[in-house]
Amino acid sequence: MVKTGLVSVTFRKLSPSNIIKLVSDAGLQGIEWGGDIHVPHGDIGRAREVFKMTEDAGLSVASYGSYYGVGCEKEKNLPFEKVLETALELKAPIIRVWAGNRGSDKADRAWWDLIINESRRIADMALKEGVAVAYEYHNNTLTDTSESAYRLLTEVNHKNMLSYWQPPVNAEEEECLEGLRKITPWLSNIHTYYWESGNRMVLEAGVEKWLKYMEVIKGVEGTRYCMIEFVKGDTPEQFIEDAKALKKIVL
Repeated sequence: MVKTGLVSVTFRKLSPSNIIKLVSDAGLQGIEWGGDIHVPHGDIGRAREVFKMTEDAGLSVASYGSYYGVGCEKEKNLPFEKVLETALELKAPIIRVWAGNRGSDKADRAWWDLIINESRRIADMALKEGVAVAYEYHNNTLTDTSESAYRLLTEVNHKNMLSYWQPPVNAEEEECLEGLRKITPWLSNIHTYYWESGNRMVLEAGVEKWLKYMEVIKGVEGTRYCMIEFVKGDTPEQFIEDAKALKKIVL
């Protein structure tokens, strides 16, 4: 099953209550709450409050969008224990993390080993609490190409270590489809947007492409969220229009 939602950091300037109203008004189902501003890592009181607000509005917490970098705890002064504790109070079923802080073209064997071992460690920790962990599919990390993401997930080889997916900016449609198909055994949530030539576009303009991606996504077992990220002009009005396009894609 594929559900609809919003990545909260799409609107960093809005309060959690305003984001909840926006998602409700748009008729979407869930929210990925960001760990940098809306539910800061370690702010247990805020996590508890935001969960209740979300639930009271009839919405779901889709995930905790943390800014935890695997292998970067000391550098960022952010232990995974703090992230996990916050996610548990938020009642998030999954924690989004970053696969290190350097691209695959700059990673030597020692770096790969560090990220693999640390990934297994945090996946084990989260599994004990009934929470999944998933990499952001993103540049400047070890998931910056479809080949690298596949290699990482294969080498980590942990049932609780999954991966988000999003279409790489400026990638051709077939390249996006190939990358998506490669990670389907580990597929978690989807960040949904449409760009052309490095520019944000209205999601309606990308419906045709996204319907092709959705054929692959719907063929994967389990429940996941397709969540809007990157709204043209950063306006709530455009988000409402993008939400209509998202429902065309998903429903």
